[in-house]
Amino acid sequence: MSPVRVLSSSHDGVLLISLRSSPDPVGLETSFDALDDAVSALQSGTTVRVSANEGLEIDSSAIARLFALARQCASRELCFEAHGLPASAERLLALAHSVPERKGTRRVPRHDPFLVNLGRATISLWTTITDWFSFTGELLVESVNFVRGRARVPVRDIWLTLDQCGPSALPIVTLISTLVGVILAFIGAQQLRQFGATIYVANLVGVGMLREMGAVMAAVIMAGRTGAAFAAQLGSMQVNEEIDALKTFGFSPMQYLVIPRVVALVVMMPLLCLYADFLGIFGGAIISSLTLDLSLVQYYNQTVSAVHLSDVWLGVSKSVVFGVLIAIAGCVAGIRCGRSASAVGTAVTTAVVSGIVSIVISDALFALLTELVGI
Repeated sequence: MSPVRVLSSSHDGVLLISLRSSPDPVGLETSFDALDDAVSALQSGTTVRVSANEGLEIDSSAIARLFALARQCASRELCFEAHGLPASAERLLALAHSVPERKGTRRVPRHDPFLVNLGRATISLWTTITDWFSFTGELLVESVNFVRGRARVPVRDIWLTLDQCGPSALPIVTLISTLVGVILAFIGAQQLRQFGATIYVANLVGVGMLREMGAVMAAVIMAGRTGAAFAAQLGSMQVNEEIDALKTFGFSPMQYLVIPRVVALVVMMPLLCLYADFLGIFGGAIISSLTLDLSLVQYYNQTVSAVHLSDVWLGVSKSVVFGVLIAIAGCVAGIRCGRSASAVGTAVTTAVVSGIVSIVISDALFALLTELVGI
């Protein structure tokens, strides 16, 4: 297709626009932009006449600019005429003019008042909270039926989910937990070295890992890994209408899809927590032996004297609660997912964010409760 050159001139109150073939490429957008400025300066009633030389081939971009020029002329009460254009171009222009633009099709940026945005955010938060409570209530009822043997739960899915939540997560849990123990040891060493009390690095790492960091870090890892996987799996099933098919055949999605995932996380989270605790303490021991001149025997004896069984049970109890919250966050986001591909991505993001937020909030409640009880 040969390049198009746009020429314009004024004669007896008529703006003449000529489309000519050009051997050299000319900026079409620049030429039409100049025409827009010229048309904007015309008085109402002026004629804008467009012509083309014989045999000129016009592509879709030029036709689109001609249509925009015609609309600009109509808005300014100018007379737009087109002569000598190729037959295909005239047909496209006639087709574009035959159907008026539908009102409301152009998206205009909306700047709502602050109170309107605040109200929408409040409604969205309230909807999320009610979804969580209704889903949790239904899960409790189905869990009781499962314990009493009155729920049709596929045991095979429980074993598959256990494998996904447990052994498959060991590499990332190993890496993160060991590094957390190393970081705690470094931070404690920098402060305690000033008082000649580097032996208490073992206390810091041991108590910190058992009571807080082991359970929290394992939960955050599982929220970003397994919670997102739950949301993606159930969201894809919702998009493909597989959940509707289960309901049609008389299967409860709560029993068939949710309970296996909740059971798997509740079983595996305490084991992952204990595994993370051990690796964090081991990482602190390695750093202490290399940088603080503490032998592994000294570190072990100090850790045993600092930690108690209540610290272990506290971390394990937190991990059970975290597992339930992660499973609920992922399953709620997946089952409440929309029917589009973008909705699946939104569900995954919602599952991760809500899972981590619920972990932090529940951990804060645990800290307050243990402070009140004196554990």
